[in-house]
Amino acid sequence: MDFLPQKHAKYFARFLNILPARLASHDSTRVTIAFFAVSGLDVLDSLDLLTPSQRQNIINWIYSYQVIPKGGTKCGGLQGSSTLSIKSQDPAHIAAVEAYYWGHLAMTYTGIAVLLALGDDLSRLDRRAIVEGVAAVQREDGSFSASVEGNEQDMRFVYCAAAICAMLNDWGTVDRPRMAQYIRESIRYDYGVSQHKEMEGHGGTTFCAVAALHLSDQMHILSRKDVEGMKRWLVMRQGMGFQGRPNKTEDTCYSFWIAATLKILNAFHLTDFEENRKFILSTQNRIVGGFSKWPDFNTDPFHTYFGICGLSFVNEPNVLEVMPSLNISMRAYRRLKELQSTWKITQNLNDVRLNID
Repeated sequence: MDFLPQKHAKYFARFLNILPARLASHDSTRVTIAFFAVSGLDVLDSLDLLTPSQRQNIINWIYSYQVIPKGGTKCGGLQGSSTLSIKSQDPAHIAAVEAYYWGHLAMTYTGIAVLLALGDDLSRLDRRAIVEGVAAVQREDGSFSASVEGNEQDMRFVYCAAAICAMLNDWGTVDRPRMAQYIRESIRYDYGVSQHKEMEGHGGTTFCAVAALHLSDQMHILSRKDVEGMKRWLVMRQGMGFQGRPNKTEDTCYSFWIAATLKILNAFHLTDFEENRKFILSTQNRIVGGFSKWPDFNTDPFHTYFGICGLSFVNEPNVLEVMPSLNISMRAYRRLKELQSTWKITQNLNDVRLNID
């Protein structure tokens, strides 16, 4: 079956203009939907479908959701939409609404990734406030909540925290060893990693755990037995495509989650590339573009993006290479490393000036 990159590129471009009614419940997480669309265009090497003004509008839109702490509170980061951007002339009303302004780890991670894909230099980010916001939501057990509201806390947000700090090249007061210990304690008897302690091992959260260790330079906490057990558990998830858990149906998105984890562990070569490709393409909509989780099912930007990343891992032509642990294109990753080098030079110069003064 042929891969149809142009149809998928147009599919992503449409999601940047209108949100279908069936996705209305995701309105509060528009930044994440933009991540799938923009990063999807990037991996397809099709960002030229966006005019310079469209790119700048998206960049400005992402920055409009930045929360800069006031009064010493540590809640910096990005929000996912304008849901709480309520205009009012009443100071009391404004104060009441601003009490709910805080960054969200998933929105912050995906928002920064969008900026990188579009070539922004991240200069308008309050990097210190963002890193302080990450540290502020770390729990006693080493895990992270999504926000200072203290709602969800699990491996998904451990990954988001690690990705944010790795991208900004600053871990601030984040307790990395405690984070690693949380991950270590979430490895199950079969070597899958659970969403939270004592739950079932899962392909998505195994990626989150291993990628977080990789991004925080803590892969050494895994013993050889752990690594070999994880490799076996991950490889066993392949039927034709990949499943997220034993005895579950194969699903397009796991061609990223499982494959990316195996790439980090240098074991993806143990899988059947051709069978994986066949499954991914069986979920492709050949009429309007997009991929679904299962064949003959509704497409969505989430599965479309991860399906294309899965094709990147099996060396599909016309798809750019993906950096596994950060889940961005290698082009965006190289741009990030250039920015980090610039930040380091600037910091060194500032240190020299302080010493002279």
